[in-house]
Amino acid sequence: MDVIRIVLADDHTVVRSGLRMLLDAEDGLDVVAEAGEIDTTRRMVGAHRPDVLVLDLNMPGPESLPAIPELAQQTAVVVLTMQNDPAFARQALRSGAKGYVLKEAADAELVQAVHAAAQGRTYLNPELGARMAAAPPAPEGPPDDLTNREVEILRLIALGHTNAEIGQQLYLSVRTIESHRAHVQQKTGRNTRAELVRYALDHHLIDDA
Repeated sequence: MDVIRIVLADDHTVVRSGLRMLLDAEDGLDVVAEAGEIDTTRRMVGAHRPDVLVLDLNMPGPESLPAIPELAQQTAVVVLTMQNDPAFARQALRSGAKGYVLKEAADAELVQAVHAAAQGRTYLNPELGARMAAAPPAPEGPPDDLTNREVEILRLIALGHTNAEIGQQLYLSVRTIESHRAHVQQKTGRNTRAELVRYALDHHLIDDA
C-alpha cells in the first residue's frame, strides 16, 4: 500500500505533537511537514506536495477558510477544528475540503478521514452531518453578524473614504462613524484599512477591480 503523505497545520505545538503521534502510529501514514499558520501551510503544501493536508480553521494571521479552494487544488484537505457549527462545515466542504473532523473526536475519526480523503472520498463528523441534514442552510446575510449599516460603512472604508467623508455621505457625525468602525473592527478581527479591504474583497462586499 502506498504511504499517505500528510502536512499538519495547527497553531498549537502540543496539539500538533499529539496529532503527529496519532497519525504516524498508523501504518501507511507519514507526516512530512508541519505549519502553524496559513502562509507557512501554503509553502509546505507547495514544497512537499502531500496527499492530504490536515488544516485547523482557527490559526493566527490570515484566515484558513478562504484558502481552502486554492489548497484543495493541490491536495486533499481535511479540516480539523473546534467549530461545530454546521455553517462552517458546509462552507468548508463547499470550498473544496474533503473532510471535516471535530478536534474532540480526532482520536476516533482523524485517521479514517485522512484515508477517505486520500481516496477522493468525503468524510464528515457523523453528528455534524446529521445536524446539517436536519437544518437547511441559512439565507445568505452580512458576515460576522455585521449590521447593514456596518456593511455600508465597511464598503466605504474599503473604497478609501475617510471617516469625515463617510459621515458626509451618510449624514452621520464623525463620532458615530468612528463608533460603527470600531464595531466593524471588533466583529471582523481586522484593524488596519488594508485588512478591512481584504476582508471586504474576500466576502464580496466590493468588486476586485
